[in-house]
Amino acid sequence: MHRIHATLAASAFALVAMAGTTAVPAQAQTEIQWWHAMAGANNETVENLAKEFNATQSDYKVVPVYKGTYPETLNAGIAAFRARQPPHIIQVFDVGTGVMMGAKSAIKPIADVMKEGGQTFNKSDYLSGIVSYYSAADGTMLSFPFNSSSPVLYYNKASFRKAGLDPETPPKTWPEAFEFAKKIKASGQSCGMTSTWLTWIHLENFSAWNNLPYATDQNGLNSLTPELKINGPLNIRHFQTLAELQKDGTFQYGGRTSEAKAKFLNSECAMMPESSGGIGDMVKAGMDFGIGSLPYYPEAAGAPQNTIPGGASLWVFAGKPAADYKGVAQFFTFLSKTDVQARLHQVSGYLPATMAAYEQSKKDGFYEKNPGREIPIKQMMGKEPTENSKGVRTVNLPQVRDIQNEEIEALLNGKQDAKTALDNAVRRSNAAIKEAAKAYQ
Repeated sequence: MHRIHATLAASAFALVAMAGTTAVPAQAQTEIQWWHAMAGANNETVENLAKEFNATQSDYKVVPVYKGTYPETLNAGIAAFRARQPPHIIQVFDVGTGVMMGAKSAIKPIADVMKEGGQTFNKSDYLSGIVSYYSAADGTMLSFPFNSSSPVLYYNKASFRKAGLDPETPPKTWPEAFEFAKKIKASGQSCGMTSTWLTWIHLENFSAWNNLPYATDQNGLNSLTPELKINGPLNIRHFQTLAELQKDGTFQYGGRTSEAKAKFLNSECAMMPESSGGIGDMVKAGMDFGIGSLPYYPEAAGAPQNTIPGGASLWVFAGKPAADYKGVAQFFTFLSKTDVQARLHQVSGYLPATMAAYEQSKKDGFYEKNPGREIPIKQMMGKEPTENSKGVRTVNLPQVRDIQNEEIEALLNGKQDAKTALDNAVRRSNAAIKEAAKAYQ
């Protein structure tokens, strides 16, 4: 999830006018192109999944192609569609969801792909929080949840012991977390808390988890021009506290995306809200760490509510032959298999897409052997989503995040207070959303 500028949304909407793509004639074995953004070990996982599926039948061959970072992959897909040579499947990160939803005639909803492909598809088989995020307002599931994550609180048990804190009892609320951070700092340690992804965790998920509106119109689900609501009293209080703690290093800002993870991995900072999908790095580092739920504010009515997914999903481009979609449908059925989903979940830290895979992991005793690994699932599906917690959609969310990051950084650098920062973020974001939405009208 890297920075993307305003041109992304404008480019995406050029897709809409060019829905009639031409396809390469089918051969004896039809190739299904799958563009993705999974590097390193995750790339190996993608390659292995394709090989496993290809070995189960002879009509189709899924060909995974690494296209770079999440933004690079999305931009490549946009360019390919405009050139009338799109892949069948493209992995799109969470902030690109609104972009893909806006280009309606450019994509084929996963619900339609499965139905037309003759595959059994029941969205109730999938985790409810994921379903709501990747569905249209009418409930139609638009993309396949491939690697969904939820933010959790990682903490260093050794740091807790040094500060006289119970290493088996992480803070539950933000006020508790801030007090823990102060105690850790007072014990002689350099940093009490850092955080990755301030926009995703402290704005988007903060709103959902505390059952607060992120924006009007169900956070953009029902409108191309929602107006942000991230400058409420609790939002301001939260960011002002972070700014105050930043002054003496009790809280340390690490960067806009996942850069802050290094501060936790090297034991510089003792606590870190971060994606559940980042657990592999903790395990690899050999840390004595714990996992807690994402903190919330107890005075927020309905909190904790439910978190919203991060990670990415698989979208299908429109304009391909019907026979090709049968292959895509078969592949998604393969990816939905309980053993496949359970294995992916247990190895990666990402959420299982299906309830059956979740139940299988419980049956296997995975959560008993790995304390904390069930937390992200419970956070997302513990309650039925409200209008405040179905997800965040804007036609240019990457640009909106950039604006928010700029204002937050000015706050943390002491150049403005939290109210000014969030008021500016709302004003600038609303203007940018309206401008980007013109391409759809």
